[in-house]
Parts: sequence; C-alpha cells; structure tokens
Amino acid sequence: MSDEKAETLDKDHDFHYEIAPRRVSFDWDSTPLRWIPDEPTATHVINVLHLLLPAGERWFVKVFKEALPLVRDEAMLRDVKGFMGQETTHSVQHSHVLDHLAAQRLDTSAYTRHVDYLFEQLLGETPPFGLPVSAREWLRFRLALVAAIEQFTAVLGDWVLRADGLDAAGPDPVMLDLLRWHGAEEVEHRAVAFDMFQHCGGHGLPRYLRRAGAMTVTAPVLAWLWLRGASYLIHNDPQLGGRLRYSLSEHNRAVAKGLLPTWRELGAAIPRYFRRSYHPSQEGSLRRAVDYLATSPAARAAAGAIGRRAVAG
Repeated sequence: MSDEKAETLDKDHDFHYEIAPRRVSFDWDSTPLRWIPDEPTATHVINVLHLLLPAGERWFVKVFKEALPLVRDEAMLRDVKGFMGQETTHSVQHSHVLDHLAAQRLDTSAYTRHVDYLFEQLLGETPPFGLPVSAREWLRFRLALVAAIEQFTAVLGDWVLRADGLDAAGPDPVMLDLLRWHGAEEVEHRAVAFDMFQHCGGHGLPRYLRRAGAMTVTAPVLAWLWLRGASYLIHNDPQLGGRLRYSLSEHNRAVAKGLLPTWRELGAAIPRYFRRSYHPSQEGSLRRAVDYLATSPAARAAAGAIGRRAVAG
C-alpha cells in the first residue's frame, strides 16, 4: 500500500481498505517461559492475552456468523469475512502459545475454563438463566460487546507497534513478532466490529445506548479478567516457585520502563468511545500497522508460502 493511501485511511474511514487473513505460523521451541528477560510481571501481564484470546476470538467469529444474514452491504460483508478470517487465525496462534506454556509446566486450564464458560455459555447463542431477551436484542448486545472489546484491542495493537521499551528489554523475537503481527491486524480491522454493530444494532438513540451500555460492561470485566489472569500466571509460574505475587507497584514499574501501556492510555479509550460522533478509524495508525506487516517475519513467510503455491498451481 502506498504511503498516500495509508495516510488517507488514517484520516478517512470512508476510504476502503481490503482486510484479509494471513495464515502465519510460529516456532515456539526456543521461546523461554520468561520471554522478557528478568521481567516476570511484564511478561505475564502480556501473557494474559493468550488466556483470553483463544476463546474470545472464537466467540467473535460465532457472533458474526449469526449476524451475517443481516448484512446488506457488499463491501461490509467482505470486511466482515476478512475480520472473521483474521480472528480465527489469532485464536489458533494464541492457543499454540498456551500449549507452549503447558509444555513448560505452566498449566493454564484452571483459568481458561472460566474464560471458556464466559464466552461459550454466558454469552452463547441464547441468553443465560432464561433472561427474557429477544433473539434479535441478544444478538445486538453481543455485537455491541465485540465492538467495545475491539476498541481495546486496537489501542493495545497500536501500543505494541510503538513499544520501544520492549525492544530495549531484549525480548524473545518470536513472541514479539506474534504480538506485533496480531496488533497490526487489530489496527487494520479496527473499525469492522463497530461498523457491523452500527449496521445491525438498530437506529438512533437506542443504538447509541446499546453501544455505551456494552462499553460500561466491557471495561470493568476486562480489567478484572486481566488482573486475575496476571495473578494466576505469576502465582503458577514454576520458575518463580510462589516467591512473587502480582502487585500494582511492580506493574507500574514495568509501565515506567515502557514494557506495558500506561493506565492513562488504556483509560482514555473509554471516554472517546462514548462520544456520539466516535468512529474507530481514528484509533492508532494504519500506516504503522501496514509498515510492520510488510516486515513481520511471520507475515512475510505466510505471503511467500502463498506465492509459492500460486506458482506451483
């Protein structure tokens, strides 16, 4: 993509950008459990992504599949299918990281079964506990939740692409590439879930209230899941032997070193989302994301494999 197009896309969400999955793969054989050297708190705060995303992104795809019959715009339908393909790949690759953690004696199943229950049961196709909610309204609520979660994934994706502190810490290059490839694709498709909700979520004030209500639920639940996940990983890290606990002081020390996003950066994403005029095309830099995807070892290898198959075919 040209620089002019990337700059235009960062300013104008009406300019169309094709979203397509990249069938990447990663070799975890040489990745240590402490993939940011001497930084267990930063390592495991980021590792919470692997706990949440396999089930969460499978759920995104299921919700969008339910909503596909409601899409009447061909361009949006292509974007949604591209989004679904990207999210499916994200889920698979983060699941492989969980297998790698288990191989290093950090079993995450005691935590992830609760995440699975949240997405598969509480937020499944039918309202839980016999709640008197129509099928259409339940689908709209879940689409609004996906859009709210994607607000944070876009913010995190842009942060990891800018995180010079991570480079300075000497992290495992494979894990850093996974995080930045994923982050770049989150910036690529930053507006798809929002646009899908706007398309299917009703009209006027009720639609805005659904969107705002979903963020009101999403922000505290994500914060709770993240803090619990970090605590779980640190407590169960076999190399730490129970000598360390998650603490805000250690978290803030990692933030000061540029190893984690600031609380302000994360928190500021919420009031932006509550603006009636908000659109996520302004989150992050698409140009930065596209530039990284052009150099990502995993993305380049995936593109090369497609090229070789095309030549062979």
